[in-house]
Amino acid sequence: MSRPSTSLQRTYRYLRLAIAGSVVVVFAGVAVSLPRVGLLPSISHYYYSPGNTVFVGALIAVAVCFFALSGRGAERVLLDVAAVILPLVAIVPTVISPGSVPGIDSTCARGARTCVPESFDAAVDTGILTYLVVALVAVAVAVALLLSGEVERSGTLLSLAISVAILLVVGLFWWLARDVFLRWAHLGAAVAFFSVIAAVALINAIAPAADDAPRWLRRVYIAIAVALAAGVLGLPLYGEAHVGSVYGVLVGEVVALALFAAFWILQSVQYWRADDPSIMTRD
Repeated sequence: MSRPSTSLQRTYRYLRLAIAGSVVVVFAGVAVSLPRVGLLPSISHYYYSPGNTVFVGALIAVAVCFFALSGRGAERVLLDVAAVILPLVAIVPTVISPGSVPGIDSTCARGARTCVPESFDAAVDTGILTYLVVALVAVAVAVALLLSGEVERSGTLLSLAISVAILLVVGLFWWLARDVFLRWAHLGAAVAFFSVIAAVALINAIAPAADDAPRWLRRVYIAIAVALAAGVLGLPLYGEAHVGSVYGVLVGEVVALALFAAFWILQSVQYWRADDPSIMTRD
């Protein structure tokens, strides 16, 4: 007979399962949108579909879960960075070509092949400004906790330094080079995010704390890290490739999200019975 779970166990279980479940939410949103807009060149294109709210909401929820789940050491810093980056994937849409999304007027200025349609400018501006305000509040809270001695000093300082650097880059590009920002922010944030998750998977396989994990599980973590890294590096190669109406970038996104979900499901299994979740005690 298994022992009753503790409140701390349940909290961390639900956080990890919620992160994995976000992939189900995204896939369900895409599936429900298919009858109206059909198969689009990428999952990111569904930002422009009726699945917009589901897509954006799921990604923002995952970012919040990362902040709540982060512990200590390198993994803590990486999850904090992922939490800062991920909202950009949700807030800034991918560029699209004219006619690629049914019902969306995506005529691009100055003869550009792809762009973020001007009709979405206000939504992006509102999202970015909100993102910067909320992020600065979070930074202020983190600084207050650091000064009070409530959080680990070295890891928090590194998380703060990287987060502030990201916020400065985002704010300056949005303000001073808006066209460049709109063209590259979504892709850059997505590549950076999956690279960070690949690093997290690798740490779970090779860090000293990973010695408690079964050998097969460490091998699976390495395989997930390698596959995610290969997918990110290969994006420029298969981004324009397609077979019929199925684009390579769509397949790449589906695979990356599936690997992402698999990693967090395995994390849930590995730490299901941990009284003091390992992610909190790694140094």
